[in-house]
Amino acid sequence: MEKSLVLLHLLLAISVHYIAGAAEPTAALHAPAATNFIKTSCRATRYPALCVRCLSNYATKIQQSDEQLAQAALAVSLATARSTSAFVSNMTRVSGIKPREYQALRDCVDTMGDTVDQLSRSIRELGQVGRSAAGGGRDFLWHMSNVQTWVSAALTDENTCVDGFSGAAMDGNVKAAIKSRVVGAEHVTSNALALVNRFAEAHRRHQVAATTAVP
Repeated sequence: MEKSLVLLHLLLAISVHYIAGAAEPTAALHAPAATNFIKTSCRATRYPALCVRCLSNYATKIQQSDEQLAQAALAVSLATARSTSAFVSNMTRVSGIKPREYQALRDCVDTMGDTVDQLSRSIRELGQVGRSAAGGGRDFLWHMSNVQTWVSAALTDENTCVDGFSGAAMDGNVKAAIKSRVVGAEHVTSNALALVNRFAEAHRRHQVAATTAVP
C-alpha cells in the first residue's frame, strides 16, 4: 500500500512538472514576422499565452500561413493528447485507489483514446483541405467541416474525462493528477479548434474578396 502511495505521489509530481514545463517559453530564435503572426493569431484563442508557447517552435514552418498554423496547432494537440492518454492509462495500474476512481480512470482511458483518434483524423483531413483550398468551393468546405467537427468532438471527450471526477467524493491525488493533465490537454485542443476556425474564416474572406474582384 505504501509503495502504491509513493507511486501515486510520483505520478502527481510528474503531472505538475509536465504542465509547468509546457508553460516554459521557447529559447529558439525565429523570424520576427513569423513570431508576430503567431502572437497575433493566438489572440483568437481562449488561452493565447499557452498558444504562443506551444507554437513558437514551429514559427519557421508556419511563417505567415493560416493553414500551416492550424496544422501545427493540431499536431501539438495530438502529441499532448497521446501523452495524456498514456498518463491516464498508467494511473489505472496504481493499486490502492478507490473503486470509483478506478472506474473514472477506465472511462477516461476510453475518452482520451477517442480524442487521439479524432485529432489524428483531423490532421489527415486538414491535409486534404490544403490540396482542395486552391480550387475552393464545396470540396474545401466539406473537408473543413469534417475537421471542425472532429476537433470539437475531441474537446468534448476531454471535457467528459474531467467530468468523471466531479464531486467531493472524488477529491484526492488521483483527481488532482488527472485534472492537471487533462485540463492542460483540453486547453491545447481548445486553442487548436480556434485556429482551425480562424483558417476557415480567412479562406472564406479570401473567396469573397476574389469573387467581388471579378468584373
